[in-house]
Amino acid sequence: MSDSCCGTTAIEIESFTTAQHPAPGQAGALPVVVIGAGPVGLAAAAHLTERGIDFLLLEAGDRAAASVAQWGHVRVFSPWKYDIDAAARRLLQADGWSAPDPDWLPTGAELIDDYLAPLAELFGDKVRLGAKVTAISRLGYDRVRTAGREQAPFLIRLADGSEVQARAIVDASGTYTSPNVLGASGLPAHGEGEVVVDHALPDVLGADRDRYQGRHALVVGAGHSAATTLLALAELPDTPITWAIRGGSASRTYGGGDADALPARGALGTRLRAHVESGRIRLLTGFFTHRVTATAEGVEVVSRDPAGHEQSVKVDRIVSATGYRPDHSIASELRLDLDPVLGSTRQMAPLIDPNQHSCGTVPPHGADELAHPEPGYYAVGVKSYGRAPTFLMATGYEQVRSVVAALAGDWQAARDVRLELPETGVCSSNLVEAHEQRVGLATGISGGLLSAPLPLVTVGGATSAESGGCCG
Repeated sequence: MSDSCCGTTAIEIESFTTAQHPAPGQAGALPVVVIGAGPVGLAAAAHLTERGIDFLLLEAGDRAAASVAQWGHVRVFSPWKYDIDAAARRLLQADGWSAPDPDWLPTGAELIDDYLAPLAELFGDKVRLGAKVTAISRLGYDRVRTAGREQAPFLIRLADGSEVQARAIVDASGTYTSPNVLGASGLPAHGEGEVVVDHALPDVLGADRDRYQGRHALVVGAGHSAATTLLALAELPDTPITWAIRGGSASRTYGGGDADALPARGALGTRLRAHVESGRIRLLTGFFTHRVTATAEGVEVVSRDPAGHEQSVKVDRIVSATGYRPDHSIASELRLDLDPVLGSTRQMAPLIDPNQHSCGTVPPHGADELAHPEPGYYAVGVKSYGRAPTFLMATGYEQVRSVVAALAGDWQAARDVRLELPETGVCSSNLVEAHEQRVGLATGISGGLLSAPLPLVTVGGATSAESGGCCG
């Protein structure tokens, strides 16, 4: 029927019959589905186990922590004693696991072999590998339908066409598979899809050495991923290096130096500054990547700043270390309340806004701030931060502790969120110096990956620390 002068048709949304509604308790009897078997997803599984809540963990890769394996050659900033979730530690120790040397700075590979893989093994067939989630909805409900929605199970569709149902979803799928573009305005640079662009943290001194040795490399980005790659490239003889950033200064990347809370992170900035000042690394500031073109001599990369001024550089290889962004497309049939700027929940946005906060100044937050209008769906970990680069792994661990408490109905525990994140000046440099003598400079990664954990993080009254974002 027409209900306006413009002839708009009123559409009646029919109600389901009783037979179409889930049986009483049907959704509640289903498992919680965790998406992503990285550090935060596995921590969620540990907390679910301790709470006695049935769960299924879906991992798109062929192994637990598949994304971490992509940067397995990178050494994180913090020692082992700060890299292990409290619930995960309790479960592993009960199984006879021996914790690694608490003062050792692990690589991503060591993080998997000595912690994440053993943890995943504890969960047995509750971890399903090669299970890529392509879509999430409610059983029998699209995003528009309301009546009875909260009682309907979640429906999760996988790439192989199979489907699973869940009472709730903890989405810890991360952002590693959705890197930011090379272009400076949030759009791909002209020609970006026509040339080879390596994404953050190639194994410059290992498996990828032949691709970089003796070839002019351009690294674009101002985070710790870029710094890590630049320092590795500087170890290669006869290898020209150019570093391009949009800012007018690299001081943010250099960080706090000797005053940094994590000595390894401080050393990273100090070494990088030395290479730039010595001329080993050529720094281009005010570089807004606009166009890339393949030429007979390599690739020409052209910057065009907001005023229209252009500068260019010709290189052999490009490393785009411009960060990551969340992909919410799998949840397009759910009712999400996303901040229009960051892509986090609307409640989270002012807490993590990189224009106002660094990693260390993000206030404590948990299930309440992570909640969407779709009850039972929580995006956690770096995905919860949207495009904000202020994520720390410690925050992710506290997020899942709070969320699991909420799923268990323990709202007092869910809302008792504690997180203290000091930024600088609390650690000696002795630890990093000792490790450099044994294995070389410890580095970290950013843009949403496991990175520089801060060593003084109080989580639930216990001292812990983890890592993850721009602050390493």
